[in-house]
Amino acid sequence: MNSKAEASAAVETRQAWSLQRLLAALFIRVGVLPFFLAVVLVVFTLASPKFLTVDNITNVARQSVYLVLVSLGQMLALVTGGFDLSVGTSIAITSVISATAMVALSSVFPDAVWLVIALGMLAGLGAALLIGAINGIGIAQFGVSPFIMTLGVQSVGAGAALFITGGVPIGNLPYEFGEFFGFGRLFGVPVPVLIALVAIVAMWVLMNRTRLGARLYAVGGNIKAANLSGINTKRTLFLAYVICALLASLAGILLTARVESGETNLGGTIALESIAAAVIAGVSLRGGMGRVESVMLGAFFIVLVQNGMNLMQIGSYMQMVLLGSLLILAVIIDQFRYRMLVGER
Repeated sequence: MNSKAEASAAVETRQAWSLQRLLAALFIRVGVLPFFLAVVLVVFTLASPKFLTVDNITNVARQSVYLVLVSLGQMLALVTGGFDLSVGTSIAITSVISATAMVALSSVFPDAVWLVIALGMLAGLGAALLIGAINGIGIAQFGVSPFIMTLGVQSVGAGAALFITGGVPIGNLPYEFGEFFGFGRLFGVPVPVLIALVAIVAMWVLMNRTRLGARLYAVGGNIKAANLSGINTKRTLFLAYVICALLASLAGILLTARVESGETNLGGTIALESIAAAVIAGVSLRGGMGRVESVMLGAFFIVLVQNGMNLMQIGSYMQMVLLGSLLILAVIIDQFRYRMLVGER
């Protein structure tokens, strides 16, 4: 009897050890997101019967489009070992410049609505490209800290947007702009969702099937080793911040179409949210690690948490507290994950 009991206990111990190793391997590979997601689904489902419904999940997916786009760009900066605090400014500048251009061009080309929309969007994208280029030059060429550089650009860009508008939203945009890019559908799927899907696929190809993607990971893993191996690290860093700004600009265009006006307060908290989404999704703050599909799910998770808190009628101020706490927790867990990864090696 004792031998049978001992054998049974040994089997249970081996099973528990195998499960522990499986969870540890999952944690090292994808981060804390699957565990957070499981907890959130259970808590909010118990708190509100409306949470886990098809309509609500569909609504969350539609609302997460903008954060997904910005988080994908933020991932590029994080993979290289930095981050971009100016993504909110890229959104605001894009909104203001594109709206201003559309209003001005409407009087020049009154019968060419789609030309006006296209030129206005290009103007917004060009303004964001300038922001990304300034960040890239400062960080890559002059070695300025990403924190200082992007914080300074964020301040300058926010001030410029307020100067252009005087703090007043820019209205009277072409009706077709908001109707198509804000609320339109193609093949039954919302246009913003389709644009986000195209961006996700393009980013996955970039990070997994191109030399630039491999170089981004190499620079983030060890910039000195990457430089010695012949990689143009300055060019790689520059492109990372330019693409980050362009993805944020795309989100700015879609948000402008959604609210049907150019506004300076769009994307006010999105820098924090995008960093939280990426870190929770397993993108290491030390650089060199991150997966596109995980970041997409991380952005969805952040919006899902916000949606659940809204259903629970938690105030907006407390939501900011909880989101900030979630980011701090994710950063602490990232440190443990890095130590586990180094220990495995």
